[in-house]
Amino acid sequence: MIRVGVVGASGLAGGELIRLITQHPDLELTFLGGSSNIGRRPAELHPGLRIDTGLTVQPVAEEVADQVDVILLATPAPVSAELAALLADRVPAVVDLSGAFRIRTQERHTRWYPKVQRRADLADRFVYGVPELVGDQLADAALISLPGCYATAITLGLAPLTLGLGLDLKTVVVDGKSGSSGGGLQLRTTDLHPFRNGAIAPYAPTGHRHAAEVSDFLERSKPGTLGSLSMSAYGVSHVRGLLTSSYVFTDGEVDQRTLQRAYLRFYKEHRFVRVRRHAETLIPVPDPQAVLGSNYCDVTAMYDEEGGRIVVLAALDNLVKGAAGQAVQAVNLRFGLPEETGLTMHPVMPA
Repeated sequence: MIRVGVVGASGLAGGELIRLITQHPDLELTFLGGSSNIGRRPAELHPGLRIDTGLTVQPVAEEVADQVDVILLATPAPVSAELAALLADRVPAVVDLSGAFRIRTQERHTRWYPKVQRRADLADRFVYGVPELVGDQLADAALISLPGCYATAITLGLAPLTLGLGLDLKTVVVDGKSGSSGGGLQLRTTDLHPFRNGAIAPYAPTGHRHAAEVSDFLERSKPGTLGSLSMSAYGVSHVRGLLTSSYVFTDGEVDQRTLQRAYLRFYKEHRFVRVRRHAETLIPVPDPQAVLGSNYCDVTAMYDEEGGRIVVLAALDNLVKGAAGQAVQAVNLRFGLPEETGLTMHPVMPA
């Protein structure tokens, strides 16, 4: 059994990690960490988890290294930066779900995370953990930084164009819509039911951190293939799930048939990315409600002849494939387990 610790156990992502780990045949939950709710059990914090792990939330100290083989940080970015410095050379593997180490370039990191002070040497050691794109790197990784939920959808949507077809993307404009769980458990007036229910709220109409990390990753993966990538983000009244619509402008020659073949070929061996064929189901294109509760990301690409653009849609559950599920997927690869272990649940629909 692989011993796993979860820090940030009282948060939404922390609860999802506990749910997945306790159902995993090869993972054993051996530590719960946090700075609040000390002494409380998972069932007290997460009403859906009527389980007795024998654990309560404890402060994080160096001694946790003796209790775990891998530690998952479901903590705010400033906290993750501190804990990574504490545990990086004491625990065999650290997986960070925050944005502390997603952006490799220090100048860009400072722009988007000005309050997150991190050790420069650690930033270079973290692997940006998109399992479908860097799976070979995860096998030996001691430090893994998971992409953000939006960034996962955008990156998986664009990868077949850049890494597959080798297109130069002159301009990418992303429209992102996410449910309320994407904001975590922070109490904000605009997230109260009278304001959020039925709304489409533009909370980041210009500039978003996840767009910056996608740019950082794609530029490092294949330099010179990305011009500009910008994003507008909206909150919708769903609790779970997100959809990204990426509008791509390129001088490359493409058509609908080329796009469909490229996406099917690129993700042929990756079970958690499902390429939509437009006529195979009652819902013809990616839709968050068709992936809720699962580790799937549904994608499709369409060529808009009138607009001279490629439209890429990607949908996922932000708490599973966008956070906890992807963390477990990375742990599986890191420790030599089949990638799908503990993650074979089907979507819940309707939800």
